[in-house]
Amino acid sequence: MRGSLFSRRITARFRQLSFSTVGSIKVKILLSLCIAFTVSLAAGRAASFMGWSHPDLPYSTRSSAAASFRKGYTVLINTWKRNDLLKQAVIHYASCPGVDAIHIVWSEPDPPSESLDEFLRQTVQLRSKSGKLVKLRFDLNLENSLNNRFKEIQDLKTDAIFSIDDDVIFPCESVEFAFSVWQSASDTMVGFVPRMHWLDESRGVVERRRYTYGGWWSVWWMGTYSMVLSKAAFFHNKYLDLYTNQMPASIRDYTTKNRNCEDIAMSFLVANTTGAPPIWVKGKIYEIGSTGISTLGGHSDRRTQCLNDFVALYGRMPLVATTVKAIDSRHSWFW
Repeated sequence: MRGSLFSRRITARFRQLSFSTVGSIKVKILLSLCIAFTVSLAAGRAASFMGWSHPDLPYSTRSSAAASFRKGYTVLINTWKRNDLLKQAVIHYASCPGVDAIHIVWSEPDPPSESLDEFLRQTVQLRSKSGKLVKLRFDLNLENSLNNRFKEIQDLKTDAIFSIDDDVIFPCESVEFAFSVWQSASDTMVGFVPRMHWLDESRGVVERRRYTYGGWWSVWWMGTYSMVLSKAAFFHNKYLDLYTNQMPASIRDYTTKNRNCEDIAMSFLVANTTGAPPIWVKGKIYEIGSTGISTLGGHSDRRTQCLNDFVALYGRMPLVATTVKAIDSRHSWFW
């Protein structure tokens, strides 16, 4: 009797534990499904907020085939009478695995010499990776204007443009990571050099708001930015058409006359089109030149004036501030 009673108690306890375990598993499964649904919903909303999916935007790339991204990207190098720096830039970027073509924006009065052309073509042929030949082309311009760097290019094979100045070098690994970030947000600008527009609150109540151009140190201090400069940034090739053919001519005339702020004009254009902020990518920058517009006195004051003049031309401030920063977690201890 005792043995039988003990056996029935063990059996009953086992059934109780079994039902408890099954119930626990069911609860865990339901909880997991709820979490997955919540994360998916939040990700979708975040993507929409960040401008990663804008069905109503003009020139939306949501339906672009993935194959077009797999073609890689075109490096667009802006240069001016610095052949030594241009050679270093072409030598370096020709070896990056995702590069499909290199276009050199040439605005000098004389065309490139035969020796320079031959050197760069031989270099590209030697440095090309994965058995493919990177295409090299000089885009010649009769007028010396900063707008030349954003002229429409008719026969581009890639959606992605990597705009770069001839005096800065980024490791190929950093460029490839930035390209992968751009693929997830191909309507916006993705770049390495952030800047910010700050509202000038010292003026009190005025008829029109005034903004101050914030350089690198203000971005570093506050962690906020609203532009990534086109001296090192990815953007969709459709913006070349928008900049050349649809952006108000008064803005292009302004940049030509003042010989400054074409990069701010591009940031305004993209922000006005998307309603979204750019994305700043962490990357190591190597500056190989010591001259340029940014080294001249009064540079920040002129940039501040550009900001406010562009706001007046647009009738509003289209730039969107953000604190998001893309970091390759494979090489960072802190996420």
